[in-house]
Amino acid sequence: MVRSQKSQRWLFLAAPLALALAGCAGGVLDPQGPVGAANAKILLDALGAMLLVVIPTIAAALAFAWWFRASNTRARYQPGFVYSGRLELVVWAIPILIVNFLGGVIWFGAHDLDPFRPIAGQKDPLQVQVVALDWKWLFIYPEQGIASVNELTVPAGEPVHFSLTSAAVMNMFFVPQLGTMIAAMPRMATQLHLKADHTGEFYGQSTQFSGDGFSDMHFTLHAVPQDEFARWIKTVEEGGPWLDRAGYMELLRESQNVRPFTYQSVEPGLFDDIVAGLLPFAEGPGSEGGGPPVRPRGAK
Repeated sequence: MVRSQKSQRWLFLAAPLALALAGCAGGVLDPQGPVGAANAKILLDALGAMLLVVIPTIAAALAFAWWFRASNTRARYQPGFVYSGRLELVVWAIPILIVNFLGGVIWFGAHDLDPFRPIAGQKDPLQVQVVALDWKWLFIYPEQGIASVNELTVPAGEPVHFSLTSAAVMNMFFVPQLGTMIAAMPRMATQLHLKADHTGEFYGQSTQFSGDGFSDMHFTLHAVPQDEFARWIKTVEEGGPWLDRAGYMELLRESQNVRPFTYQSVEPGLFDDIVAGLLPFAEGPGSEGGGPPVRPRGAK
């Protein structure tokens, strides 16, 4: 009976910790690629550096409260105490060292994890063009001539080069387990390099609020073996709609909770025309005339 009560007590104490750690699965602390692993390392290094200040500070506060309790006659009461050079040295030296350490981590991490920096691989990176819409993601594979909506398939173990833009408001592209959240902005192409080390399904999302359908603006990234990726391309090429200008205008309309689907063919240069403003901008809720006007070809 006593042992049972002890087990229940430990279970009660461990439950909050288990719930907190459960949120780490599938997130930034469960990296599945080199960029995600480097990001997680920076987070943990920063946490460890901050704990070097936080833990001693908490311990010192408790120690001071215990030592200067009313019943402790050995504690020296010094109402005239104003300054101590030794205390000032400790108080300022430790934070300065921590800030310098964090600054170094951020400096090297910012260069090593530059989104424009390619990831080494045995093959050239897969090219994927990403367009943020209301409220869905369009993924164009320019080399394969196909596209998909709200579903992204890539070969595991091979680098992927993303070119990102938005045909709506600014959005943030993020696959937490692969790392590096980056903006997708209208009339601008940002670059991102990622790689999935292993096969699996990874959750992707927009992390910037963009209107009524924001909560459904997510996708699944499928990292598959190379042969399965080739089979998937063939399957997509065998059926489905065509993504030409007319199909893009239909896709541009606002829609929520869009189920994944694919396009068997994509009009060449469609992504470049979106970036250049040669195609209409999503109007957005409550807007009159939509976003920036369409640029005529040849205009600067």
